[in-house]
Amino acid sequence: MVRDADDGDAEDGRLMSERIASEIRSAVLSGEMRPGMRIRQELLAAHFGASRIPVREALKQLENEGLVVMAPNRGAWIADVDSEESIEIYKIREAVEPLALGESVPNLTDDEIEALDRTVHELEHITVFEDYIRLDREFHLRTYAGARMPQLLAMVERFWNSTQHFRRRFLEDVYARHGLPFSDPQHLLLMDAIRARDVEAAQVMIRLHIRRTRLLIEATASGVAGRPIASRVALPRGRQQPAYRRKTVHE
Repeated sequence: MVRDADDGDAEDGRLMSERIASEIRSAVLSGEMRPGMRIRQELLAAHFGASRIPVREALKQLENEGLVVMAPNRGAWIADVDSEESIEIYKIREAVEPLALGESVPNLTDDEIEALDRTVHELEHITVFEDYIRLDREFHLRTYAGARMPQLLAMVERFWNSTQHFRRRFLEDVYARHGLPFSDPQHLLLMDAIRARDVEAAQVMIRLHIRRTRLLIEATASGVAGRPIASRVALPRGRQQPAYRRKTVHE
């Protein structure tokens, strides 16, 4: 069947919109486009050799993903959140991501688990901060790949997108101020649980993992300098940490 001209134009516009959204998304998540940066639609249209229509559609998509803010008569700019908003999002993630992980783990293929294991290995030996930010995000979102709940997964990714810039600034400050290593034993424990397909253990670990960051954000925002945050995040009473590998960070 031959497409008419209108169908062809619509398809071309959709492809252009996806291309524009993809390039802006990459620039935002990599930190190339910073929070609060104004987005000039006419400049984007000229850059991509497109009309304003696919540009607007791309920005609407990115707004739905939590990366861009659009307002009537004010234009569009790169989204940002403050510590209070980030704390709220992390609290929601504590509730939502264990559900996503519980739905995912039974459905992950052996190949997907092996790929996750390789990513964790990379994370444990990484030396470049931006590589850590990218791989940490990739690892966590891929642990949810087995969930057959597209609306839940879209919600999770939106939360990650919304806090990307805050997370980058916050972790840069933490690592620069305290010289913390990139290696994280909680990644190993989470991976142990996923490999053993222990849904309950995996859910416990991801909840603690998210909570630890939230408590650190709260302590930093309030200017509290006390015990290390990790020492205040304990497993539920009667629950032992996964013991499938019990590797040390430097093993």
